[in-house]
Amino acid sequence: MDVDEVEVSAADAQEIEAEGHYVTATLCGEEVQIVPPSVWRSSWQRMLNQGDFDGFAKKVFHPDDYDFYLETDPTIVEFVEFAQEAAALVGESLGKSSGPAPSSRRTRRR
Repeated sequence: MDVDEVEVSAADAQEIEAEGHYVTATLCGEEVQIVPPSVWRSSWQRMLNQGDFDGFAKKVFHPDDYDFYLETDPTIVEFVEFAQEAAALVGESLGKSSGPAPSSRRTRRR
């Protein structure tokens, strides 16, 4: 019996691994299930930063809760509050990355 092997990219593998593992956050006073912020892809963050809330929501919400998102049609403020709360689940803010901290070692002067 021949079995077709499907190649999965590393990014797709991470998404598949994240699927089924959800945490809860609040949107418009209702708890919703989302992919844990610690496994959000950088492309998803770009969607959020560019205002593609529908695209971002499709990636992070459980399918049933994505329907709730569409039905609720949250305001921008409500959605930003949701996204900030979700990011806080892992102790991160949605601000731009500050990059690596500067070295605490002083450089030698010549």
